[in-house]
Amino acid sequence: MIAYLEGKLLKKEPDRIILLTQQIGYEIFVPAVVRKNLESKQIGDDIALYIYHHQTERQPKSTLIGFNLEIERDFFREFITVEDIGPLKAARALSVSVRQIARAIEEHDLGALKKLKGIGSRTAKKILATLEGKMGKFALIRETGRTEPRPIKDFAQQVREVLVNQLGHTPFESKKMISAALKRNAEISSAEALFDEVYRGEIAK
Repeated sequence: MIAYLEGKLLKKEPDRIILLTQQIGYEIFVPAVVRKNLESKQIGDDIALYIYHHQTERQPKSTLIGFNLEIERDFFREFITVEDIGPLKAARALSVSVRQIARAIEEHDLGALKKLKGIGSRTAKKILATLEGKMGKFALIRETGRTEPRPIKDFAQQVREVLVNQLGHTPFESKKMISAALKRNAEISSAEALFDEVYRGEIAK
């Protein structure tokens, strides 16, 4: 299973690229939100992508879908659990950032979801029914990027590492976000609950 690729850009097409890695050219489908980060890349430039590798008995031909961040791929895996949303349909729907889609889901914004490419009213309702309440972590991804806890609380350290390493926040930002969340609710006792409280604090701004 291919999960990550580094190599040189061999070819760019409207919805995919060919990445040359160790003398093998991989065709990788890239969602619109990923293509924005590739616009400045020229043939021969180095590129690194996290890969969702799709292959089934019914569809034996491998499909590779590329993402800038591991957390974007994690969101994608959640997104395709929605009924009637396969990998290619999901990839085409990523016409805006994962952060925006996650926030639309958490805020029950049916209108915003219906604006995604290929997503109609019926599918948007399925997205809400399946994913609402599960998107707080993804809604914290920094638009630019790539998620001081109380030392006695190991779960706070876990949240800090995600905020920094996966969601692109600085150590100072993560410390401030976690401290504020713990101040609002001193009874938090798990990483999941802390993520929820951090998200509530950010969405309220």
